[in-house]
Amino acid sequence: MTSEVLVSREGATAFLSLNRPAALHALTLPMCHEMSSALSEWQDDVGVESVIIDHAEGRGFCAGGDIAFLRNSALNDGGVSGRQFFHDEYQLNHQIFTYPKPVVAFMDGITMGGGVGISQPAKFRVATENTRLAMPETGIGLFPDVGGGWYLSRLPGRIGQFLALTGARLDGAECKWAGLATHYLPHDALTEAKARIAAGHEPGGVLSALAVTPPVARIEANAMQIARHFASDRYEDIIASLEGDDSDWAAKELATLRTKSPQTCKVALRQLAESAKLSDFADNMVMEYRIASRVLTRPDFAEGVRAVIVDKDNAPKWDPATPEAVSDELIDSIFAPLPADEEWKPL
Repeated sequence: MTSEVLVSREGATAFLSLNRPAALHALTLPMCHEMSSALSEWQDDVGVESVIIDHAEGRGFCAGGDIAFLRNSALNDGGVSGRQFFHDEYQLNHQIFTYPKPVVAFMDGITMGGGVGISQPAKFRVATENTRLAMPETGIGLFPDVGGGWYLSRLPGRIGQFLALTGARLDGAECKWAGLATHYLPHDALTEAKARIAAGHEPGGVLSALAVTPPVARIEANAMQIARHFASDRYEDIIASLEGDDSDWAAKELATLRTKSPQTCKVALRQLAESAKLSDFADNMVMEYRIASRVLTRPDFAEGVRAVIVDKDNAPKWDPATPEAVSDELIDSIFAPLPADEEWKPL
């Protein structure tokens, strides 16, 4: 059976190439384990100067995590195996974030959810004309995890809150503009970039030499509206602000928010507000694991996956059904500490 992660070495560089093309390289638990094990092995290997994370054949970089597996856990084992998935995936996210050698993530294609989680902690994040990055979890009753709270809360002008709530897709130019990519390279330059890095050249210098000026970032034209309408950490205020604007843009974003889980939207706003106060990425992952442990078995997750991915009727019945019905007490319970022996801890 072909491995779902191709682990290889070329010169001074080690490669982790995602290889699950039929699922757009979405992460499974064994894939997380294989990547983490390889990173541990390379950490003290003086022959490895840098690590590249990319994808093998097929489209996409990484479309996310194994959502079907998580839904099955929520429905059939009380979330036990799902919590294990989150726990170990978050270990991988933290491992990349703290890795002592430069990691280069080539986000050449769809980069969503779990794909964001393994690319954003990399020192170098390369976008191309094929990049489509999003955190679409509000549409399935989950939340922007895998470090999403940390990355999104640190973007300028409430862009992070906008992305977390709407699940909007950014192209490569928009990723570079927002700071989610460090470099913008044409797809045709990637082979050369990898070869130069493998030859022992410093990754940052290689990427800067091959980078090109990206097209104009479309989201920049809406940056002022995003900053104004998404200014509040109270979801009802954002809805009211959009309702008070008769522009086509506001109507479109309002219609988008109407399709999302009210619970998830409130969770995401609280998540980003709390993460912005933190100084340690590990503390962010502790918080996100608490959220994941609760949200996994809440009604909205299984229902959201049913509506969007299983039955594809795009008509989820959210519970609670409205923002006003999502109480502060419910959100507090989702963020509450876990029993000491269940808390997430970095390796």
